[in-house]
Amino acid sequence: MVPEAKIFSCNQSKLLCDKIAKSYGIPVGKVSFSHYSDGEFQPSFEESVRGARIFIVGSTNPSSENLMEMLLMLDAAKRASARHITAVIPYFGWARQDRKDKPRVPIGAKMIAKIIEAAGATRIITMDLHADQIQGFFEKPVDHLFASTIFVPHIKSLKLDKLTIASPDMGGSKRAYAYSRFLESDVVICYKQRKKANLISHMELIGDVVGKNVVLVDDMVDTAGTLTHAANLMIEKGAKSVRAVCTHALLSRDAYSKIDESKLEQLIVTDSINNIKTSSKIKVLSCAELFASTMYNVHHNKSISSKFIV
Repeated sequence: MVPEAKIFSCNQSKLLCDKIAKSYGIPVGKVSFSHYSDGEFQPSFEESVRGARIFIVGSTNPSSENLMEMLLMLDAAKRASARHITAVIPYFGWARQDRKDKPRVPIGAKMIAKIIEAAGATRIITMDLHADQIQGFFEKPVDHLFASTIFVPHIKSLKLDKLTIASPDMGGSKRAYAYSRFLESDVVICYKQRKKANLISHMELIGDVVGKNVVLVDDMVDTAGTLTHAANLMIEKGAKSVRAVCTHALLSRDAYSKIDESKLEQLIVTDSINNIKTSSKIKVLSCAELFASTMYNVHHNKSISSKFIV
């Protein structure tokens, strides 16, 4: 009989981890944090992990404390002789730095991947990476889950006529086409140009949206500038309605006010990040069951291919 796994949580993802553990059917493991007056902190497992398979759940979005929590807990587990240490990272932060897009800049995503492995992770489970090739930055096994397993059934339940899937930029076209294949819908693409990060200078629409119910799909929503700009543009071009599904709700700066003032009918996100404020336009779907079932199958050496529908 396979000994049961143990699940531990970083502070950022406590609410999600509680849901994951409940869905998995085991309690969250005991871990405490000691804090020094200058802000330094130290995690401590309050139960034995020797010889066990453990899952450490924590998104690594800024601030950098979230990443440091994950790294310190991985190191603590390694030094406590855990047998398998899986970093469960619902949102893999710093992933937008996946290449050198200009001289003298880091490839931050690869650096973070190497640090996570060096800290002690023997496997990584994550969801909707900003770029699929980030999996190749790791030497350890990576289970890259897709939130489409959550979003596609929800979109179908809306029963929208003349459904059209849209990507808010060229980089998300592959994701949009994947959704359209399962939903048997048309696809439109937005072409945008930026002055700098989080600031759009120009946007064009490629495709017809007249009389269509449009669903924008993206991996994350940060300042909501691209998303709301695209939604407003589609309504101007004759769309009947515009909704959006975005896996990771960063929602920084004035994102909430932009969403409230935009033509977006609804923004649907997951709870991969635990900082989502209440809004009449934002609906949160939990990714806990997706992670729990994947973790269970990983621990019991069962297939997880059914988790990859897009």
